[in-house]
Amino acid sequence: MQPIVEDYQTFLKGDVLLVTDPAGRVLGRAGRFGADADAVARILNARPDGATGSWFWAYPGGVLLVTAVPMDFLGTLVVGASLDRAVVERIKGLTHSDIALVSGSTVVVSTLPADQERDLLPGVGGREAALVRLGAEDFVIRAHTLSPAGVAGVDLTALVLRSRTAQMAFLPLLHREILLTGLGAVLIATVLGYGIARTVTRPLRAVTATMREISATGNLTRAGPAEGRWDDEDARLLSATFRQLTASLDRFQREAAQRERLSSLGRLSTVVAHEVRNPLMIIKATIQTLRRDSPTEAVREAAASIEEEVARLNRVVSDVLDFARPVQFVLDRTHLVELCRSAALASASGPGDVPVTVETPVPPEDPWIVTDADRLRAVLVNVLTNAQIAVGARADREDPAPILLTVSRTLEGGARLVVTDRGVGIDPGDLPRVFDPFFTTRPSGSGLGLAIARNIVEGLGGTIDVRSQLGRGTTVDIHLPAGVPPAADRRPNGPGRVVGA
Repeated sequence: MQPIVEDYQTFLKGDVLLVTDPAGRVLGRAGRFGADADAVARILNARPDGATGSWFWAYPGGVLLVTAVPMDFLGTLVVGASLDRAVVERIKGLTHSDIALVSGSTVVVSTLPADQERDLLPGVGGREAALVRLGAEDFVIRAHTLSPAGVAGVDLTALVLRSRTAQMAFLPLLHREILLTGLGAVLIATVLGYGIARTVTRPLRAVTATMREISATGNLTRAGPAEGRWDDEDARLLSATFRQLTASLDRFQREAAQRERLSSLGRLSTVVAHEVRNPLMIIKATIQTLRRDSPTEAVREAAASIEEEVARLNRVVSDVLDFARPVQFVLDRTHLVELCRSAALASASGPGDVPVTVETPVPPEDPWIVTDADRLRAVLVNVLTNAQIAVGARADREDPAPILLTVSRTLEGGARLVVTDRGVGIDPGDLPRVFDPFFTTRPSGSGLGLAIARNIVEGLGGTIDVRSQLGRGTTVDIHLPAGVPPAADRRPNGPGRVVGA
């Protein structure tokens, strides 16, 4: 029987393997405990009443779980597996919990240090679950009884211990991480809040500082605060509105001062013009008499030159008077195309003048318009004369392009007159001042032509605008509103209405 038992031991790998006859004698034995006859005797003596069953047998450093199985005609097969330190260490590795096997008041085997085993049993006190402090650690313990369910012999209880201290060891780190995260979040929120607030407060501070400076100095030309890349949209709108406001106030101040100066200049000009015109008329009459009665050709030529200069001075005086005094308009129905053609002929009457072409891209069905024909003709002659001078000033004027006067009607029933030349153009720095009184770039100009033209056009309820590119030409755009005379004045040659402007 012994060879057979040893063969089975190789297969079962039990700590003890015994075969007994019906009388209880050992027929064969194998395993770690089977080699010791005394241990075999103690194992069999620990068997409870009955031929078969399971029981625990304690030994130093562990406990043996033994099972007896009856065999027909032979006896009993006894197999035992040991629960020792190596086994409970393997269980600990799988469960990540300390294991202790307790029999009565004795710790049979455990994964705990010896100093902690001494405090284990008093702390459990027979409870199924407990919180026990072992050494420097707190353990949560659950007890599982192994013996009662059909297992006899030793009363064995398994204790499963999970270190609460080890489990809670991450809490200080977690608390520190939460604290650092919170502080970081507060810091980031503070920085972001400060940055967002700066997008509002910075432009507001700049606007406030500019307002204080303007209120202290009265200088509306002070440059407004520049917009920053990250400024708030409302702050940008406030800064832009503030700049527009200061620009409008500055423009209003300058225009008010300009109007005051022009008013004073107009009154003075009227007095001076009247005082100058009377001597001019006397000089003109005298020169005409001298030309008529002079016996020599040289005297007559000198008189003619003086008369020409007197006429030029008289025109300047007339321009000053026209600019200074209110314009009186005589409104009547006027044939718009014929008026433009008359102005074109008057401005191109000289031998070196550039021809003026009157164009009507879409001939108006009704060419009549209510306006002051003489005043409007004077405006067109003045604008066309300026165009003639601009074209004549070009270096390549051998074959100049004609001056175009385009006549059209607007959708509202008004008129649009556009004068286009290919002259030398106007310097961009001079363009905003072309309508200023006494501003001129010509040595012989009075600087009142376009100022008077604007007064007349605006007095007629229209607008005049100048666009120019240096070296490429100038465009003057005149818009006149639609107007209907009273019923008695609707005939082309009917009496006009005198209107002051």
